[in-house]
Amino acid sequence: MTTGPIGVFDSGYGGLTVLKEIIAALPQYDYIYLGDNARAPYGNRGFETIHTYTLECVQHLFDMGCPLVVLACNTASAKALRTIQQKDLPNIAPDRRVLGVIRPTTEMVGTLTQTGEVGILATKGTVSSESYPIEIKKFFPHVKVHQLACPMWVPLIENGEADSEGADYFVKKYLDQILTDAPDIDTLVLACTHYPILTKKIRQYLPAGITLLSQGKIVAHSLKDYLQRHPEMETRLSKNGNRRFFTTDDPVIFEKLTNIFFGETVKTEFLG
Repeated sequence: MTTGPIGVFDSGYGGLTVLKEIIAALPQYDYIYLGDNARAPYGNRGFETIHTYTLECVQHLFDMGCPLVVLACNTASAKALRTIQQKDLPNIAPDRRVLGVIRPTTEMVGTLTQTGEVGILATKGTVSSESYPIEIKKFFPHVKVHQLACPMWVPLIENGEADSEGADYFVKKYLDQILTDAPDIDTLVLACTHYPILTKKIRQYLPAGITLLSQGKIVAHSLKDYLQRHPEMETRLSKNGNRRFFTTDDPVIFEKLTNIFFGETVKTEFLG
């Protein structure tokens, strides 16, 4: 049987924070990361556009031999995953699988809250999709979900301003806003894969007693569990510890930011 790497897709850099945790949990597998930086950000685009872009990138990863693709992007998971799983895969690749980051996160949220109220900090696209309230309600119908878009966080991070006074201002601004609107929140989800870069500042302005949940470790644990439950997929994955990185934009620019998100600078290839 021909084996291949695990594909990890994001609209840009944020998925590298998820890939880092996946590799830490499952270092033996081969990985291909694809960032669609040329068309990022996805957050403000409509459902059809995001579905089209995401499916194109998933197809690229399939063409590179990936039997399994993880959408390490909340916006793509919110606006494209269900259609890809239910309508596209049966026609284009019935023997392959595409997973997202939202369901693993929502399966855990309700087990952590004591007050029954949780906050979701995300991009405009993820918030407007209502994916988190919908998914959380499936598992924990009693939990009340409060959402807030944080449009300034991604540009701050990508422009190297995560440690600046400007970041302090906007971190405090959004936290104050959601906690003023919903003071009983005791669990806060960072529902954008960029946001863990701001974890230190978020904790600085977050009241004691509020659990902060980022997705990398959750998704890594969920993928490990998935592969244990699906040996027919696990045996199709190559295990040489190799990693390749692709971007649809300038690789030199991509490489400059990989250290922020991945913890090291990586050689990146252009995918046109």
